Amino acid sequence: MPADMAENVGAPAVVLLSGGLDSATVLALAREQGFACHCISFDYGQRHRAELQAADKVATALGAASHRTLRVDLGQLGGSALTDTSIAVPTDGVQPGIPVTYVPARNTVMLSFAMALAEVLGARDIFVGVNAVDYSGYPDCRPEYIAAFEHMANLATKASVEGEHLRIHAPLIDLSKAEIIAMGTRLGVPYASTVSCYQADADGRACGVCDSCRLRHEGFVAALVADPTRYQAS
Repeated sequence: MPADMAENVGAPAVVLLSGGLDSATVLALAREQGFACHCISFDYGQRHRAELQAADKVATALGAASHRTLRVDLGQLGGSALTDTSIAVPTDGVQPGIPVTYVPARNTVMLSFAMALAEVLGARDIFVGVNAVDYSGYPDCRPEYIAAFEHMANLATKASVEGEHLRIHAPLIDLSKAEIIAMGTRLGVPYASTVSCYQADADGRACGVCDSCRLRHEGFVAALVADPTRYQAS
């Protein structure tokens, strides 16, 4: 293990784990760096629970030190196709602009809970799988957002007041989906167990036509890796 990773061995880190491809890769990367990974998932009122079941499988497969799922019902606010079933999930391909699958404040809410858990655990590192290359235009997936949240976290916590610096790691933020898949394949990520689809069925099978499905499949093709995704019958 490189010397710069040796200090991480056994150190607690909080990993945001959605059950999708990107967050699973981040968990595997944090584990490779020596961290004891404490995963946190969110039942936030999303269309399906398949991704939460996937998160359970991934956390177990990748040796998470702990895994908890918090209930934060953003569906009470609505405003997104992922939390309001009256808004259709787009299936015509990725379009310019911010799509209706954007969930207002989702990453801010989730990172805030991760920040709180980090304080409880004495962790100084939070890992999140946001990506600003092959993504759907979400404003809270940009590097400047992550930098701003880290700055805020280091003003808002007891640990920071006492001299401990909290780091928000977004190691995938500048990678293409193909690069992420290549990395995860090297790290042994069980991609067949992950669910990325915005409207997966109860068994976790993907629709194949939403933005997330398209980006995921194109990533496997570009990475020259067989796509292990289970798709719904057409």
